[in-house]
Amino acid sequence: MKWITRDRPKIDRIACPWLIRRFVDPLAEFIYIPAEDVRSKAVEFDAIPFDVPEVEYTHYGDECTFDFILKKHCIEDPALYVVAKIVRGADTDRHDLAPQSSGLWSISAGLSYNLKDDYAQLEQGMILYDALYSWARYLRNETHTQSGSERLLLDIYEKFIRKQKSKQAPKWVNELREMIQDQIDTNISLKEISRELDINPSYVSREFSKYFGKQSFGEYVRNLRIDRAKQLLQDTKCTLTEIAYLTGFSDQSHFTRIFKKHTGENPSGYRKNLPKK
Repeated sequence: MKWITRDRPKIDRIACPWLIRRFVDPLAEFIYIPAEDVRSKAVEFDAIPFDVPEVEYTHYGDECTFDFILKKHCIEDPALYVVAKIVRGADTDRHDLAPQSSGLWSISAGLSYNLKDDYAQLEQGMILYDALYSWARYLRNETHTQSGSERLLLDIYEKFIRKQKSKQAPKWVNELREMIQDQIDTNISLKEISRELDINPSYVSREFSKYFGKQSFGEYVRNLRIDRAKQLLQDTKCTLTEIAYLTGFSDQSHFTRIFKKHTGENPSGYRKNLPKK
């Protein structure tokens, strides 16, 4: 079967062909053309369009085309869902989703820069994703420092040197904490905040948990929003819709779902069970 998508791929448009060839159709052919021609050429070539708007094989919500293919073709391999999270984080600039996402983005961007031929890039990308899959399936619990001497040296470093360095948090940590507090009611993103701080977002994503209670950026922001919502729920004048808006959730439904996930009960039930003043 032929598949067709936009030219100059980076993440999803290399990861999806790898997934299709390895787990859906080993004889699949892929066509890269300018974005504006994809849908018309799909008809002409009798090809399946993917990773473009308004087609079946595309992004849905926060998930990428890679995620859709896994569900569409009922692929249950657990290692592929590990890879999917990494791909999603790299493709949507959500490097907080998986620590490997920033590395995948860096390598993929460099590969695209070095190789101007999309098909040459695809062949190199097949090797890249074969390696990522092998890591996810067989090596995920291994570390580079497996030997006793390496482990001992690393323990010494972590216990003493890193402890000394971490006594005083860098200046950007306090600035970041204040910026998050100020923007908690907005659609805040690590990439935008990093740009304001003039710091590489990959570095901030990697270092974030060290200074914010071992939480990722997403977890920290969600916990702040839930804590703020609990405070606002004590004010009976605030409607649930208003609280959702004031705490940065997209709508009341989203607010209710996340609040229940964190607390075990709906916002209305939480408010009802609050002690009477």
